[in-house]
Amino acid sequence: MATRKKTSKRKSAKRPGTARSADALALLRTDHTKVQDLFSQFEKARSDDRKRTLAEQICAELTVHATIEEEIFYPAVREVLAEEDLLDEAAVEHASAKELISQIQGGSPDDDKWDAKVTVLGEYIKHHVKEEQNEMFPKVRKTKLDLRLIGDQLRARKQQLQA
Repeated sequence: MATRKKTSKRKSAKRPGTARSADALALLRTDHTKVQDLFSQFEKARSDDRKRTLAEQICAELTVHATIEEEIFYPAVREVLAEEDLLDEAAVEHASAKELISQIQGGSPDDDKWDAKVTVLGEYIKHHVKEEQNEMFPKVRKTKLDLRLIGDQLRARKQQLQA
């Protein structure tokens, strides 16, 4: 008699990035992965049109991501974490990224240093993601912050911004 392999509904419900189940940290990690993939595609792109399209996607994704972090996630984290330095650094990193995003959006692949600006933005974001995921997120996970509720708030605000 053949035995059927049981599938776990619980496992699929916890998969990061699934629409209804992701807590705040899973949602933010999914955003990080998506943007890092876009930067990787940009590095491999050969045509100016493809580079422009990818840069527009990168800037749009980062703008929405930074907004939901600044409006919802960081204020909630400030309430539960004593390490203000982590959040202050994140705010400065966001300001630097926004400046580069503005320059990228105001330019084109024909401009001197435009590709370099996208590359440097990618390096900033890589550093920022590493600090969030390796330092901030583990500390936040240990708090009593309702990460499911915050995740729902982030998701709702993200949908508003993307509409």
